[in-house]
Amino acid sequence: MKLGSIEDLYSIYTTHPSVVTDTRKLKSGDLYFALKGPNFNGNVFAIAALEAGAAYAIVDEEIPNSSAIQDSIIFVEDVLTTLQALAKYHRQQFNIPFIAITGSNGKTTTKELVYAVLASHFKTYTTQGNLNNHIGVPLTLLSIPKDADMAVIEMGANHIHEIESYCAYTLPTHGMITNCGKAHLEGFGSEAGVKKGKGELFDFLSTHNGTAFVMEDYDYLQTMSHKIPHIIGYGQYNGQIQGEAIDHDGMLTVKINKGIEIDSIFTHLVGNYNLPNVLAAVAIGQHFKVPNEKIKSAIEHYIPTNSRSQLLKWKNNEVILDAYNANPSSMKLAVDNFAKMNKEHKIVCLGGMRELGTDTLMEHQLLIDQLKQTNWENVLLVGSEFKPCDHNYLYFDTAIEAKAWLHAQTLKDYTILIKGSRGIQMEQLIAP
Repeated sequence: MKLGSIEDLYSIYTTHPSVVTDTRKLKSGDLYFALKGPNFNGNVFAIAALEAGAAYAIVDEEIPNSSAIQDSIIFVEDVLTTLQALAKYHRQQFNIPFIAITGSNGKTTTKELVYAVLASHFKTYTTQGNLNNHIGVPLTLLSIPKDADMAVIEMGANHIHEIESYCAYTLPTHGMITNCGKAHLEGFGSEAGVKKGKGELFDFLSTHNGTAFVMEDYDYLQTMSHKIPHIIGYGQYNGQIQGEAIDHDGMLTVKINKGIEIDSIFTHLVGNYNLPNVLAAVAIGQHFKVPNEKIKSAIEHYIPTNSRSQLLKWKNNEVILDAYNANPSSMKLAVDNFAKMNKEHKIVCLGGMRELGTDTLMEHQLLIDQLKQTNWENVLLVGSEFKPCDHNYLYFDTAIEAKAWLHAQTLKDYTILIKGSRGIQMEQLIAP
């Protein structure tokens, strides 16, 4: 049957409020949206989805041999835009804060910290994992139940107008940009392009009477947010909430100096570069009147996962695993932080950085030049991005090859930094 209107589809969704795009994750009663892309076509799995228990399959191509189940097939002009329109319609049923978070580095960690703080006091729902793109954002919205008090939505982007498109159906009331650095240069074109693309969130907030949480130590974020009517600032030196980073045996402790009656927060995060992420969670918690003791407790009980700022034990050694993603900005911060750590034996393991376009060679050479400023016991460089660079460090084409070298060593009481882009899979270095 053909779709009559989004309202008609929403009526079906209210009866079957679980949406999937992958038949492998399908449960009985789900709505199956048959998305397609350059290398896949969900339409061909429509009948299989219905046979597996889907209540309806939403498709945009004729499905052969489906006459017996036509009442369970909803034909639309485009499945993706229909998914996004349904997400917007669902979003419009809420009158609660929707907090959007984007940025070049730290957005997932910040999202998790903000969620932990808000969930300690409100029924809060957030982006699961890394579902922060044109498919993940609408799926996140459609997963929010009617009893929500708060929603925290992560938005990733690698080109201009992407954040703008997410705002069109997320309709954020509040937002923050963690930072703008050298990430996805291939798509954004330049750091100025990154600021323009990420700044689309602030553009939306400025024209919709929104509120922004701004890291005011970054002059460019102050400039980008100046038209937004409501600003809550935070930082080490500026803003309503101020705090400083203290290394506590490898872990970050945040000493609050201004704006809230919390003395220190002892986190499970590695790296002083996580200071802004913690301060953002404090500022957002205070703004929404989460009790101070709950803010402190929520952050202190947050334990990072998925290879983000994790401190792990491996054999007889300590590993800083920060291998979920990497770009020139985050790499520089991680290496700087590691260089300052008071550890006797240090090994650096870095994977290549992706999506840098014509800047690939230059940025990898700059990273190597930074490494040369510190005496390390060993440096392992992994991935073809490093191959043409000028260095005398150990080089491996793949993480599996680097793993073989690392496991062949007899190491004790070493501290090892492992960082790289997701595609390099640097976490394999310490896999069994």
